[in-house]
Amino acid sequence: QVQLVESGGGWVQPGGSLTLSCQASGSIFSDYVMGWYRQAPGKQREMVARRTRAGSFFYGPSGADRFTISGDNAKPTVYLQMNKLKPEDTAVYYCHADFAGQGTYWGQGVQVTVSS
Repeated sequence: QVQLVESGGGWVQPGGSLTLSCQASGSIFSDYVMGWYRQAPGKQREMVARRTRAGSFFYGPSGADRFTISGDNAKPTVYLQMNKLKPEDTAVYYCHADFAGQGTYWGQGVQVTVSS
C-alpha cells in the first residue's frame, strides 16, 4: 500500500512564497508520475504541475509562470515551489501519484491561503 504525505501549506500574504512537499511511502517498484492539483471552493480540481520519474515536467495554466516542480526519486518526493502568490491561488492542494502497475493515489490535501 502506498501513502502520500503532504506538508508545507499555510497562510501567506500576496506576493509571498510557499513550498509544498509530498513524499510517497510504501513499496514502490515502478515508474511513476507525481504532481500537484488544487481545488478552490466552488471550482473543479485542476492540475497545477506534474513530474515524471525521468525528470520531465508539465504545468497547468495556473502554475506555468510562478511555480516550479521538482523531485527526489530516491524517496520518492515531489516539491512545489510557489512564488508571487495571489489570492486566487487560495485552494486545497492535493498531491497525486500514478505508479505504473500499482495504481493512482491522492494525498489528503493541504490548505494554501493567500490573503492580506
